[in-house]
Amino acid sequence: MTAAHRFRSRTLLASGAALAVALGLAGTGTATARTADDAASTTVTPAGHSFAATLNGTATFTAGSLVVTCSTSSSAPDASSGHNRIPAAPGNVNPSGPVVSDLNAPTYSNCDVNLPGVQVTIQTSGTWNVSMQNGSPITATLTIPTGGFVLKSTGLATCTVTAAPTGPASFGTAFTNGDSSGPSKLTVTDAAVPVKVEGGFGCPTAAQTSTFNTVYDITDTTDPSSQITVGS
Repeated sequence: MTAAHRFRSRTLLASGAALAVALGLAGTGTATARTADDAASTTVTPAGHSFAATLNGTATFTAGSLVVTCSTSSSAPDASSGHNRIPAAPGNVNPSGPVVSDLNAPTYSNCDVNLPGVQVTIQTSGTWNVSMQNGSPITATLTIPTGGFVLKSTGLATCTVTAAPTGPASFGTAFTNGDSSGPSKLTVTDAAVPVKVEGGFGCPTAAQTSTFNTVYDITDTTDPSSQITVGS
C-alpha cells in the first residue's frame, strides 16, 4: 500500500524522514527498551476483529528548526491481506508478553511545512506491525519494515530519504483503552527513527534520525459499537 503527497520546503527532507516513523509512524533501531511489565499477561479484545488507526488532530514531524504538520493519516484493514486484525482466539492472548498484529502501511496527506521550498513524493510500503503489551501504562510498539518509507524530492534539491535503511525500525508508544467518552488511542511522543539521506546540494545528508509526535484513534471496524482494548 502506498501514499504520495507534496510538501513545500527547501530543507523538508530531514523532517520528511521523520514521517517514516508512523508512524513515524519512534526508537532508534530495531527494538524498543522494555520494562518489567513486558512479562505481564496480555489479552487484546475483541478477538478476530479488524481495526483502523485514524489520525486524531495532527501529526507533527520535527528536524532541527523544520516542522512538518499533516492533518490526514490512517491505516485501514483490507480483505486481501488480513492485516489490521486482532488475532483470533487463543492468539489474542499471551500469558507472558505482547500480542502482535500486522498493519497495512499508513497513508499521509494534507501536510504543511514551516518553510517554502521543493516538491516531495512519499511512498510507504511493506507489512508494518503493532505489538501491544499490557502494563502500567499499556504500551504498543510499532515497527516499520526495512525501507518501508521513502521520500524523494524534486526542484531546488534532488534527494532521497529512506527510513529504516538497514533493517526494521521499532518504536514505543502509549496505548489508552477507550470508554464511553471515546475510542482507544495510540500516542506517539518524541519518537525517533533512523534514516539515510542521499543527494546533492540542499540535501541534509548528515541527518541520521528524525522525530515524530501524534495521536491515533484505534477503532473496531468489525463492530463499531465495540472498543479495541488491552488487558491482562
